[in-house]
Order: sequence, then structure tokens, then C-alpha cells
Amino acid sequence: MARPAYAAHAQLVDPARASADIRLLLIGIMVVEVVFLASVSLMDPFLTLVPLAPPDDVLSGSTPRGLLIQLSSFAILGLAVVAVCRRLHGRDFLSLIGPPAAAVRQFLRVSLFLVTLVLLLEFLPPDLEMLEQAEMRPLPQWLAILPLALAALLIQTGAEELFYRGYIQQQLAARYAQTWVWLVLPSLLFAFAHYTPEGPQIAAVQYVIWSFFFGLAAADLTARSGTLGPAIGFHLVNNALAFLLYGDVGGVDSGLSLFLFPPYAPTDMLLPPSYPVEPPPFDLRHFLDVPFLLELVGVGILWVGARIALRR
Repeated sequence: MARPAYAAHAQLVDPARASADIRLLLIGIMVVEVVFLASVSLMDPFLTLVPLAPPDDVLSGSTPRGLLIQLSSFAILGLAVVAVCRRLHGRDFLSLIGPPAAAVRQFLRVSLFLVTLVLLLEFLPPDLEMLEQAEMRPLPQWLAILPLALAALLIQTGAEELFYRGYIQQQLAARYAQTWVWLVLPSLLFAFAHYTPEGPQIAAVQYVIWSFFFGLAAADLTARSGTLGPAIGFHLVNNALAFLLYGDVGGVDSGLSLFLFPPYAPTDMLLPPSYPVEPPPFDLRHFLDVPFLLELVGVGILWVGARIALRR
């Protein structure tokens, strides 16, 4: 008899069953969100007292130091999740990530496989030809800061996975037997958390949709593996591509990018969508454009790659 695809998820969810009251989960989500939003609001006053970097650099992520601080600040999100789980649900950190040895092993397998896959895809034509438009940071400087950059990205992606695929997904799965509930609802929350209303409307909606499918892929990997390891590896490689390889000169979150393009140059298929300052009016023909569809395909490629890595 074939083993159910999500059999491993049941063991990951078991520690949540003793405190599966949906009211506790809603309170927990609100507390985590308030703590994190408060930390974002207090960033400017904190940097005024402790001048680690100019506040504008941290907000925009346009310098190495600014982006490192921005990404590392997600540690507050992770700590809030751990504290809420302990206080409201009597759960510890390890109960959120699954068996540590398996989580680390799966994280490494997925990460290394996807890094290899991404590099093969990125440095072949036509992407290789596209790099002729970019200026390149001094490689020794970029390599010197790479360990710090990866550590900061691991904090950011690990905290988000702990919240959405750890805490929310597991508590919902402990309360509701229907698979779609704990796959779809955390992915919707993850998607709307990435909504940026201050930008062009088309790009903002596309990014929400892209984030939903990304969250759905991460939720599936968590359920199949029984740990957060694969989802964190999947998320880390995606964000490393977005933050460490490509950016616009002086652009948002470009502080750690190796290749810097002139503003509004063509974007890579796995990066969030980009539009000029004056976007076209909202139109379905513009909305379902080729770059956006390729970005969705990119999520699928990473998800399939992670599935292959877990089967090896």
C-alpha cells in the first residue's frame, strides 16, 4: 500500500494537538504581528540612539550594512513566534521545526540541489548575455560579505517559515483535518503580508499572487518532509537569488547584489516583478504578461527541484 504523501506531516503536527483551540491561534497571530510591526516602527528611533547605519539605508536596503540590518531584524519575528508558542501553547522551538537531525539534513539537501540548479539556469544564455548590461561589484568584496549575507538571509527566511509553515500551518492542521485549510490559509496570510500598496498596482497584485504560490509550495514541502528544513532551504535559495545576485543601481534591496543593472532594466525570471515609475493602467493584458508568468514558472521549477532533492 502506498504511503500517503503527507504522512510525515502528522508527526510534525502532533505537538500542536494539545492546544489546537483556534482562539489561541488567532491571539498568537495578533501578538506576533503586533510585536513585529512595533519593531519595524521602532527601527528609526533605535538607529538614532545606536547609529549602526542611516535609517533610510536600512529601510531601502540599498547598502550592504543597511540590508544586513534589515534582514537580521527578522530575528524579532522568530523570537516572537517562539515566545508565543511557549506561553500560549506550551510548545518549544524544536516542536516547530521537527526532528533536528532530519531538518538539518533535508535543509542541506534541498539547498545544495537548488543552488546548483539555479546557477545552471542563471548563467546560461540568454541570462548570460543580459549580464552585459550590468556592472559587477568587486568580487573579493562581495565574497568577503557573503557569509554575513547568508546568515542574515537565513534569519529572515527561517523566521518567516517558523511563523507561517511552523506555527500557523501546524496549529491549523491540529484543529482541521481538511488538507486545503492548512495548505491554503497560511499561504494566503503569507501572500497578503507581501502586499505593497505604495508601488504600482499591477506589480503589487502580481507579487501577492506570486507569494501565494510560493507559500503553497513551501507548505507542501513541509507536509511531505515532516520538518521545516526543506521549506527553509527552498526559501533561502529563492531569496539569495533575489538579494545576492541581481539588483538595480541604488535600488531597493540592492545592497548585497553582485550584479547591478541600470534602473528598470529587464528583470530575471525568478525575481519579483518590476515596472517603470509610470506603470500602465490596470489591464488584464498587462497583468498576465510574460515576465509574470515566467516568475510563476520559476516557483514551480524550484518546487520540483526541492521534491527531487528530497527523493534522492
